[in-house]
Amino acid sequence: MAVLQNKTAVVTGAGSGIGEKTAELLAQEGARVILVGRRRDPLQQVADRIAASGGHAIVHCADLTIGDQAAGVAAFAIEQTGRVDVLVNNAGFSSKVRSVRFVQPDEWDAVFRVNMEGVYRLTQACLPNMLERGDGTVITTSSMSALKPGILGGSPYSAAKAAVRAFSHGLNSELRNQGIRATVIVPGEVDTPILEGRPSVPDAAARQTMMQPEDVARCIHLAATLPHRTVIEELIVMPRVLRDMSAEMAVALTKDRPD
Repeated sequence: MAVLQNKTAVVTGAGSGIGEKTAELLAQEGARVILVGRRRDPLQQVADRIAASGGHAIVHCADLTIGDQAAGVAAFAIEQTGRVDVLVNNAGFSSKVRSVRFVQPDEWDAVFRVNMEGVYRLTQACLPNMLERGDGTVITTSSMSALKPGILGGSPYSAAKAAVRAFSHGLNSELRNQGIRATVIVPGEVDTPILEGRPSVPDAAARQTMMQPEDVARCIHLAATLPHRTVIEELIVMPRVLRDMSAEMAVALTKDRPD
């Protein structure tokens, strides 16, 4: 029997990139997957592929910048399936302006609403169901920017991803003996749509050196499918090739600088 048979997995940012590949892998393990994102069409395309492969996926549109909508994802999943066994906090967002000198409060707040507040609200809403059964796995995608902050990721994104990394470790510290295990995935560069928002968008040659979404999805799959007696607290994954980013960093330092 598949490891996640009769279990429910919630995946945010499931319409593309890491979230899309993660949803497909968890569905292959028998999970009923709740696909969460803002746009229905990409989510439905993922759901259709999962269904065509014999899996089970349900689409749920939510704007994770709105705390109540983030929390409402848990209520939807429980209404549809009765439980949440695996929560994958994968949705991410970075500011257009990267420099701490120039980023404005609205962009700073938006980055934290998605990368930290949305994670906190959704995780908190899933916990009662998990704790009632003494069994739950929370997997959160952070970033190498959390460990090595810099202009390429940007000041708001680096700070938010560091916060969510600490949040994940805090879950283990507080709740591991009550059946909750938390994993934070810390990836370096991955060729996903978020790269299109960089001040200097990496070209095709640069993207060939990066990890692909399925590489990180396999890490999430591992954390979700290990026996519950075991927890991967943190997993750092990097491209084998370390490329020269100096030109892109130079652009990010001055991009959208006020006159």
